Order: sequence, then structure tokens, then C-alpha cells
Amino acid sequence: MRADKVKIFEESFQKIKDHIEKLLKQSDAKCAFLIDRDGNLITYSGDTKGIDIESFAALAAADFAATSQLASLIGEKDFETLYHQGENQHLYFQLVAKGIVLAVVFDHRTTLGLVRVRVKSTADVISSVIDEIFKQAETQPIKEEEVKDITKDIEQELDRLFGG
Repeated sequence: MRADKVKIFEESFQKIKDHIEKLLKQSDAKCAFLIDRDGNLITYSGDTKGIDIESFAALAAADFAATSQLASLIGEKDFETLYHQGENQHLYFQLVAKGIVLAVVFDHRTTLGLVRVRVKSTADVISSVIDEIFKQAETQPIKEEEVKDITKDIEQELDRLFGG
């Protein structure tokens, strides 16, 4: 893969991560996860002690998918947000873009209103970054020979690591 494409992706990914960290500081939330609708964790930030991150991602995606089905049953296209209130911890989900969900865990140190406002603005920014990534991917598709090149590099590295 060409170095310029990798650099563009890395820069975009870092922008997303920076905005999630900014969200946590501005909202005083505990942690945040960016998850695709299949339950794959894209990135996370904050205090995740005591949270099985992989299970959280899978269950959050399933929760959001179930809610989307409920939306369709009542004639809605989708629900963009979802909120769960617990005794000590609360969850707030926001649909970002292209089937990606931003999940935020927060507690008594902040309010739902502040989390909601900060998540909305962060989701808008992340959505823009994701749109940029997809536009760049469309205008600069990866060529088959670039995939072969990186595959060869990966195979050589694995051979080196495992003495093959």
C-alpha cells in the first residue's frame, strides 16, 4: 500500500481519537468507544477498568441493532441516540455515520444534558472525518498490486518472526 494512503488513514484515525479524548475532557465522562454495527471496536479512550471491552463492543452493537428494529416497527427509519440509566453508571449511544456508533459511559460527575451536547458535536466531527476517508478511498482505490505488495511484506515479516 502506498505510504501516502497509510499516512492519510493514520492522520484521520488520530483526529478521531483526539476528538474522543476531547469529548471525555469536556463532558467529564468516564470512557468512550467507537464501534461499528457488527460489534467491532474501532477505538476507545478513558477509564475502562472493569469493562470487558470486546464484550462491551459486541453487546453495544447488538443493543443498538435491536433498537433500530424497534424504530422500524413504529415507522421510524432509525433512532440516532439511545440512553440507559443505571444506579451508578449510565450509557449514551449516538449513531455517527456509515453504521458507526459512539458509546459513552458516564457517572454522577456529569449530567446527561452535558454528555448529550458534547457527544452530538463530537459525532458531527467524527462523521466528517469518516466521510473524508470514504471519499479518499473512492478517488484513490487500492490497486491489486498494492495489496499484493503489502501481503508479501506481511508474509516476509511473519517468516522472519517465526523463523520460516
